[in-house]
Amino acid sequence: MSEYLPGLAGVPATKSNISDIDGDKGLLSYRGYPIEQLAANSSFEETTLLLLDGELPTRDQLRNFDEQLKENRRVKYNIRELMKTLPITGHPMEMLQTAVACLGMFYPGNECLTGSDACEDLFYIHNMTVKIIARMGTIVAMWEHIRRGDDPVPPRKDLSHAENFLYMLNEKEPDPILARIMDVCLILHAEHTINASTFSVLVNGSTLASPYSVISSAISALSGPLHGGANQRVLEMLEQVGSPAKAEEYVDKKLANKEVIWGMGHREYKTKDPRAKILQKMVTELLEKKGGSNPLLETAIAVEKAAEERLAHKGVYANVDFYSGILYSEMGIPADQFTAIFAIARSAGWLAHWREQLADNRIFRPTQVYTGKPLRDYVPLDKR
Repeated sequence: MSEYLPGLAGVPATKSNISDIDGDKGLLSYRGYPIEQLAANSSFEETTLLLLDGELPTRDQLRNFDEQLKENRRVKYNIRELMKTLPITGHPMEMLQTAVACLGMFYPGNECLTGSDACEDLFYIHNMTVKIIARMGTIVAMWEHIRRGDDPVPPRKDLSHAENFLYMLNEKEPDPILARIMDVCLILHAEHTINASTFSVLVNGSTLASPYSVISSAISALSGPLHGGANQRVLEMLEQVGSPAKAEEYVDKKLANKEVIWGMGHREYKTKDPRAKILQKMVTELLEKKGGSNPLLETAIAVEKAAEERLAHKGVYANVDFYSGILYSEMGIPADQFTAIFAIARSAGWLAHWREQLADNRIFRPTQVYTGKPLRDYVPLDKR
């Protein structure tokens, strides 16, 4: 192919059997299982093992994997001390990228990635995968305390992945309802085919870089506002709108100025993102249980309605970022942590793709369309 397509739009970059999207119908599946069924019935631990191994685990397989995650939640004190030296004003995603990259110095193990052939040591791949997934939530929760000048809360081994994260974040036993909501959020964000951050995994993984470097690069890609960073921008946008009554005026102004309406539209979906539907339902049910209301949710519904009326003919609908920030905010989570939670979840999908890439590896080396000057002779400095 010699045709240049900006952003590689529609260009297959790999073959994968991990997840699939039907954008016209608004369907997302992991290993063939609809996201709606996994969100309703599974756990993040089970979904992660499904993504990694290709099949739903047996009870014993799930128990063993859960125990492995719990045994690897702690990080060395060196990581904690390093995090204390970082600026407290730094964004959690900047911290997370730094900390994950540094994990490789304290938990080495690249012996499988030194040759030119694909790595076939499944024990090595699984072990490194567990170490990274287990510590992502730990690091994000630690930062919430460290940046306030407090020591982090140690992880526990008697809690699920979602429960332990909320416990470490808030230093108290999580409400079962909130723990289940967090579990579902992790499932929803765990995987989404070859997006920008996952493509980063493939490219960096193909060089046989360490898995810590690979995931660090993915975190960098996810931090951008056109990828994972949009959920925080949605919340800021809704606060700027102010009320449902101002939604139409706001949308019209943005469209007239050709500006982004955060959380609206997706490269793959031509209808409402199935994850957005689940998230909207969860935040609505949470508010009903609490017996209250959220002005931001009411504004969001109005903005979504106004945007759909004007953009549905172009296939522009709410995506996963549109309601996730509202839900996290209702759970008391700081806005700048939203994308870091996204990364905690997506580490499962990233590492599934890392494993798939190593199984049949070839370094990425795309070509380009050269638009520069033709060949010419060098001109000495004194003649220019």
